[in-house]
Amino acid sequence: MQGKNEQRAGLLYGIGAYGMWGIVPLFWPLLKPSGAVEILAHRMVWSLGVVGIALLLVRRWAWLGELLKQPRKLGLIAIAAAVITVNWGLYIWAVNNGQVVEASLGYFINPLVTIAMGVLLLGERLRPVQWVAVGTGVAAVLVLAIGYGRPPWISLVLAFSFATYGLVKKKVNMGGLESLAAETAVLFLPALGFLLWLGASGEATFTAGGAWHGVLLAATGIVTAAPLVCFGAAAIRVPLSTLGLLQYLAPVFQFTLGIFYFHEAMPPERWAGFSLVWLALTLLTWDALRTARRTRAQAARLAAAVAGQGSLTPSGEAVPSERTMST
Repeated sequence: MQGKNEQRAGLLYGIGAYGMWGIVPLFWPLLKPSGAVEILAHRMVWSLGVVGIALLLVRRWAWLGELLKQPRKLGLIAIAAAVITVNWGLYIWAVNNGQVVEASLGYFINPLVTIAMGVLLLGERLRPVQWVAVGTGVAAVLVLAIGYGRPPWISLVLAFSFATYGLVKKKVNMGGLESLAAETAVLFLPALGFLLWLGASGEATFTAGGAWHGVLLAATGIVTAAPLVCFGAAAIRVPLSTLGLLQYLAPVFQFTLGIFYFHEAMPPERWAGFSLVWLALTLLTWDALRTARRTRAQAARLAAAVAGQGSLTPSGEAVPSERTMST
């Protein structure tokens, strides 16, 4: 019963995380007339404050001493910070410049880009269905390039930057709060310096926009940290396959907002391109679920063989147990 309650809570946390990421396009326009770079700088500064308070509350600081002794890990965190800066900044700019649909496409194709990077950089082998999915994704990008009259560069930069971020985070192997704290610590001084320069030049909007505008800019820290905390809570409670399915909630919400709330245009060629992307993701999801099901069935058969026959030799042959030998 306890396990079911944990999984149910994990599912709700996951829906909360991806739901918040999905509706965040509603938040960034509230920060106008602040520009994307100023909003990004506030996001970096205030995120460190929010995450720092969260770490104080849970008393998780032991990782910091260990991290400072690992120059390679610090270098990877600096790379992750740089990549996520590009991702965050471009996404804010895209939303505030009427490109929510194209931005959502970036997170639709992100799983396909992640798989492609695994093949190119890590030498991973793809199953046939995965090859078909990646090929379909490439065809979708070509169709969209024709539809837009240019490559969908916003989508591609968002997808590749987030896939690179995920790859680096995998090598860093830190918890969500800890890694965000480390990344925003790297970004804090440049971001704070930029905001101070804006203030000195009279171009800052933090106080010029009124008290409510200042509160909204400060809230970027909560907007950044809250879904990450929910994601971390979900990740330890539900299987990765479930998280993999939930990740599509964010771009679905963003796409829906782009069409029905922001009223962005969707001519036929864009529908065709998005349809190919969704076909690729359907193939990818079906293959992942099928593989997970086969793996579980194989593990169950192996466990049954061990329980019924004793142990297995390195070659996979069963060694009879005392119970089976006595019958």
